[in-house]
Amino acid sequence: MQIPWGAAAALLLLGSAEVWLGAAFRSVIPTAVCGVLCYALTGWWSTLETGKRLVIGDAAGNIWVFGIGGMTLAMLVWCRRYRLPAA
Repeated sequence: MQIPWGAAAALLLLGSAEVWLGAAFRSVIPTAVCGVLCYALTGWWSTLETGKRLVIGDAAGNIWVFGIGGMTLAMLVWCRRYRLPAA
């Protein structure tokens, strides 16, 4: 079995961006917005007409589509530590 390294690297990049947003804004909301926006764009790109589709239904596409949700949930849990303390 061949590992789709492009999808794995894309998920790593998404996780890095989400951690950076959580740390920079000291909130989980930008992390969640980034994940939702990425998932929405991926859904749109996977429904384009044949020949223009950027995400196809192969193993790499499935890892990317379903990995976005998993990575976003993991980064939301991770970024809770960056929240500002309650007053």
